[in-house]
Amino acid sequence: MMRTQATALRNDPNRHDLNRQGQFEEIKRRIHGKLVDKLDLSRVGDLKGDVLKREIRIVVEHLCDAEETLLNRQERDRIVDEVIDEVLGLGPLELILKDESISDILINGPKNIYVERGGRMEKSTVEFRDNKHLLQIIDRIVSKVGRRIDETSPMVDARLEDGSRVNAIIPPLALDGAAVSIRRFGSNPLKLEDLLNYKAFTPEMVMLLEGCIKARLNIIIAGGTGSGKTTLLNTLSSFIGHEDRIVTIEDAAELQLQQDHVVRLETRPANIEGNGAVSATDLVKNALRMRPERIIIGECRGGETLDMLQAMNTGHDGSMTTIHANSPRDAIARLETLVMMSGFELPVKAIRQQIAGAVDILIQANRLQGGPRRVTAITEIVGMEQDTIVMQDIYKFSQRGVDEQGKAYGHFSCTGVRPSFMDRLESAGIRLPPSAFREQIMLEA
Repeated sequence: MMRTQATALRNDPNRHDLNRQGQFEEIKRRIHGKLVDKLDLSRVGDLKGDVLKREIRIVVEHLCDAEETLLNRQERDRIVDEVIDEVLGLGPLELILKDESISDILINGPKNIYVERGGRMEKSTVEFRDNKHLLQIIDRIVSKVGRRIDETSPMVDARLEDGSRVNAIIPPLALDGAAVSIRRFGSNPLKLEDLLNYKAFTPEMVMLLEGCIKARLNIIIAGGTGSGKTTLLNTLSSFIGHEDRIVTIEDAAELQLQQDHVVRLETRPANIEGNGAVSATDLVKNALRMRPERIIIGECRGGETLDMLQAMNTGHDGSMTTIHANSPRDAIARLETLVMMSGFELPVKAIRQQIAGAVDILIQANRLQGGPRRVTAITEIVGMEQDTIVMQDIYKFSQRGVDEQGKAYGHFSCTGVRPSFMDRLESAGIRLPPSAFREQIMLEA
């Protein structure tokens, strides 16, 4: 019986595949080590891009030919590609990053990698060798943008070359190995036509928002994590004229504005001695001295909110930012809280007066069940009534249920309210048809 079991184990195809995979990884490690020994680092520094990749490919192919273990053409090509990714790219991540259908990459230690595709989470077959290998790739990402990560600074925000947002946290704070979250934007960011095709909003809503931006109204985009705030901000910024001087302020530069006259600023964390930090508040104050026509803050999450509101109130019309909030009313409460974080003990009424005077439009973005992202409300801030900020919805999305695939569906509607800022739009030469504000159901989505 024991002989039968041993024979069965030998004949098990899964066992053979595992052995072959282990052998493959060992050959790849060996070739990678030989490549590092062979590379002329002084010459590598002079080569760039495709030329460097071509030179390394030739060396790796020669090293594969010298291997005693027989490799078929598919394995040989795979080794060449993976070794090049290891030397010049982001190792195993390169395979995932080539898949444009993936929107989020979540790494929970070296062996557990999850990806989001089409709004659904699934486990990837890609793995890192061990935690040390994963840490090397994280260090490669953050060092390219002048950040650092180590035991004294175990958390970092960074970005990839295509603008995708990266957050990493390593041991001792991450108990099961380094954890990385990558929110992808891709080399070809979503355009207005894409969002219309995805039914994120309706043509009437776009028409209003285009008019608001061209008439230099101040806009705040609110939403939860992953609701598409930054994508929406990127898309709407395309309506800003090329003659405007725009200053953007971000923790990790993600915005991809298409205008000619853009100054991009990025915050800086403290160095290893705890000095040299530059906060968003510092950058907003500095931006006011740079003669901007519009200021765009990637996300308000602290004391810089007060400076942003003051800028909106003092001649920098047409400014935009995003905040985390689940509804327009929550967004107002969140703004109040963030202003209080500035360190000034202002009365609540004074804070609300600042908000009511500064902000014209709130755009609420939500990610619904099953993954669809929708602009669920476009809300006007009308003003103050006693101690309360008065708001009115212009357009809204109402969820009606969930379909067989588990995706939420509903409809967009117009509330029939004509915004009080229409005079400002008409003064700027923007005229919207009366039908844009007729009470109606506009689109099933």
